[in-house]
Amino acid sequence: MNAKIATFLNSGLLEKYLLGETSSAETEQVESYISKYPEVQHAYDTLQFNLEVVAKAHAVEAPKNILNNILDELDEKPVVKLAPKRRYKKWYKYSIAASVAALLFAGTSYIFYNQNQKLARENQVVVDELFDLRSDIEKNNAMLDNVMRQLLKLNNPETEKYIINGNDRAKQLKTVAYINAKEKTSMIDVVSLPKLPDEQCYQIWAELQDKMVSLGVLSEADRKLKNIPYMEDALGLNITIEPKGGNNVASTENSVAEIDLQ
Repeated sequence: MNAKIATFLNSGLLEKYLLGETSSAETEQVESYISKYPEVQHAYDTLQFNLEVVAKAHAVEAPKNILNNILDELDEKPVVKLAPKRRYKKWYKYSIAASVAALLFAGTSYIFYNQNQKLARENQVVVDELFDLRSDIEKNNAMLDNVMRQLLKLNNPETEKYIINGNDRAKQLKTVAYINAKEKTSMIDVVSLPKLPDEQCYQIWAELQDKMVSLGVLSEADRKLKNIPYMEDALGLNITIEPKGGNNVASTENSVAEIDLQ
């Protein structure tokens, strides 16, 4: 219901129209609204129905001899043409006013209910967005905290930096290893890795006195600082090409990069 219709229904013109108390301009306005707007037509029909119900409920049967008395009077006195005038008792007006008030209350309640439902939905959207935002902030704080810890490790004077370049089999390969023997931490930064067939992968190894120990599989997705296991007494690092998913034993014949740590 738009504001124009609501203002009209609240003006009381419909009740005045039913009681025959509207001016010609008001009558024209009321009849125009009734013909144009279904809401006004419905309100008018409801008021008219309520008026008829009230009138019938309070109707009084005329005495049986009233017709004869009227006829006798008409025979004795000249007939005077009178302008018809609708008259209603006060309780008619009260019943109409009560009906209109009930309609207005119902309409207003419905509007407020819809507005409250809309506000409730909007509030829930805001709450959900705040919850998501808080979750994102917590994740970002955790990421920043992790980055700060990594930077602290990199800037630690005890941290050694090792640049690992690829050999002729993988000239574009470049990684950087950061090893802190005091804190026993190791990290690797994958700078670039030449593309391999889908069935192969790069794997980094720690070279010990008598064996090679896997430190994990490297991929292009690891182009960020990545923690790798720290190996005590490691003599060097070696990167090899292995079957997809990694290997339990290093394929030294497929070595593409290596560096001494001693």
